[in-house]
Amino acid sequence: MSDTGLDLLLDELKLSTMKRHYVSFAKEAEKTNKTMAGYLKALAQEEQAHRSDQRIKRLISQARFPVIKRVSDYQFAAFPTLNKGQILSLADCHFVGETRNLCLMGQTGTGKTHLATAIAYEACKKKIPTLFFSAAKLVNMFIDARKQHNIHRLQHKLAKAKLIVLDELGYIPFSKEGAEHLFQFFSESYERQSLIVTTNLEFSEWPRFMGDATMTSALLDRFTHHCEIVTLNGDSYRFKQRHRTQ
Repeated sequence: MSDTGLDLLLDELKLSTMKRHYVSFAKEAEKTNKTMAGYLKALAQEEQAHRSDQRIKRLISQARFPVIKRVSDYQFAAFPTLNKGQILSLADCHFVGETRNLCLMGQTGTGKTHLATAIAYEACKKKIPTLFFSAAKLVNMFIDARKQHNIHRLQHKLAKAKLIVLDELGYIPFSKEGAEHLFQFFSESYERQSLIVTTNLEFSEWPRFMGDATMTSALLDRFTHHCEIVTLNGDSYRFKQRHRTQ
C-alpha cells in the first residue's frame, strides 16, 4: 500500500519512478528476503534507468533528425570498397570525445546522409548533445538571425552541442554573406565541438560553393586539422534499387 506522506516527498524530490515502483519493489524484496540496502539500491537503479532513457529520448528529439537511420540498416554490400570496420568504430563516437571531425565524401545516393544520421543517432544514445542541419538550412538560420539581431542566441544554441551534422554541403552555392557565416561557424566549432560533414565535392572544389578561395582554404585548414575522411565510391544505391524493380 502506498504512503501519502512518502508520495508527497518523492513528488517534491522529482523521483517519479521511485514513487511508481516502491510498493511493488517492497513486496518483491519481502518475498526474496532482500536487505533494506538491496531494496533501496534496486529502486534507485530503476529511477536512474528511467532518467537515462528519458534523457536519450530528449537528445534524439532535440537533434532534429529528418528521419532516424541506423548503421545496421546501411547496405554495406552495395559498396564493397567501404571499410565497414571503420564505420562501426566511428559509431562508437570516440572521435567526439577527442573533438575530431568526420567528413563523408561521395556521389549522390551513396548513403552519406544515412551514415551521418546513424552515427549521430548513436551519439545521442551515448548522451552526447547533437544537432542535425542541412548546410543550406544552417546558413539561412544565420542570415535570418542576423536580420532579427539575435545571432548570439543562435550561436549559444549551437555551442551547447558536442556534435553537429552538416548535411549536403556543396549542393548549392552560397551568397557572400552566407559563405561568411559558414566560415564563422567552422571557426567557432574548431577544437570546441565535433562536426560531421557530408559532401558530394572534393575539397579542391569547395571554392565553387564558397565563392572565395582564400576563405575556403582557411575553413578547410580548421576543419581538416583533426578530421577523419571517408570516401564513398560507387553508383547511387537508390538508382540501383529503382533499376532492379523495373
